[in-house]
Amino acid sequence: MTRIPMLDLKREYEYMKADIDAAIIRCLEHQQWIFGPEVKRFEDAVANYLGVKHCVGTSSGTDALVLALRALAIKTKGQEYFDRSDLIITTPFTFTATGDAILRAGATPLFIDIDPTTYNIDQVFVRSCVESFPSGLSPLADSRSRVVGILPVHLYGQSCQMDEIMTIAYEHNLFVVEDCAQAFGAEWLTEDDKKRKAGSIGTAGCFSFFPSKNLGAFGDAGAVSTNDDEISELIRMLLKHGGENKYNIKHVGYNARLDTLQAAILLAKLKYIDEFNACRYNVAMRYNEYLKNIEGLILPCKDGTVFANLKHVYHQYTIRVINGQRDKLQNKLRCSEIASEVYYPIPLHKMKAFNKKSVIYGILKEAELATSEVLSLPIEPLMSDDEVMAIVSCCFLQ
Repeated sequence: MTRIPMLDLKREYEYMKADIDAAIIRCLEHQQWIFGPEVKRFEDAVANYLGVKHCVGTSSGTDALVLALRALAIKTKGQEYFDRSDLIITTPFTFTATGDAILRAGATPLFIDIDPTTYNIDQVFVRSCVESFPSGLSPLADSRSRVVGILPVHLYGQSCQMDEIMTIAYEHNLFVVEDCAQAFGAEWLTEDDKKRKAGSIGTAGCFSFFPSKNLGAFGDAGAVSTNDDEISELIRMLLKHGGENKYNIKHVGYNARLDTLQAAILLAKLKYIDEFNACRYNVAMRYNEYLKNIEGLILPCKDGTVFANLKHVYHQYTIRVINGQRDKLQNKLRCSEIASEVYYPIPLHKMKAFNKKSVIYGILKEAELATSEVLSLPIEPLMSDDEVMAIVSCCFLQ
């Protein structure tokens, strides 16, 4: 058996080669590298796929988060940035960009604990945090501090409990920015039995098209989805230096455009996303079947879901390895030339960047425990059953 990587992008490229090569050739022929026709075509296609009014392409998923939050500051506060007394509820168990974007938008991350089964933000803590604020918070919170929004992360490709989160947001006049970096194509079945794509539920949704994502570019790329006309307009200004006219700007902006070439590649790959997400699901189900009786492992939700009202797209297949055995298992995989990754080894609230710049609600015990136990195994649409079995055979801890 040859080495098994976390993701074989060359294999995926070969599968879509004709479409991708044709898209690149069209760009070479028209030479419109900035805001070329593929950018709008991709934005329109994603908006249609998600079921939203607007999709705005950005230079990365991180920039998507920053731009969405900056636009909300301008809309809700009438100023360029939030104040440090403005708190945004989020999870500490995520990639650093989530919390970093809150800081870059001028606000303060308010970390709450996760659900130990889904690894997503725990909606029970969201409600208790909002309703009991400011009790239980760090000294950073003062009499001026207030919660202004919620930033849930659909981690590993599984939607958060969005009905409850949106209910809380509505009751307390909060915005909701969905971090959908790992969840393109994930769905949530609302209380009125309507299927909603991740990124179409909150005030805005932020996507990353980093090469390893379910829908990945050949470099950095991202997007913001929204049904809010003003938010969309503000983001379009902010991503091109802050104005409709680059020589006469209204806001402090960025150079954060979606590249034409990346838009062309993403547009070519978009038609495969449902097929590939279904393949990921099938790989995850094979893992579940083969790993279910191995002592010391806790698997992701069987049948792709803990709850009947969501669709998991398995950006990662993440197990828990209990009893302090994770490093042993990861080393065993490594010796068999099988890749694995820990997403994430350090919670945000323990990183120096957030020291004295964030607020903690309660005890983040589940997030901290997860960092010591989670392990993501290789998963990709085109994995063979032999590869799955080779990985499974290394997962016996005895």
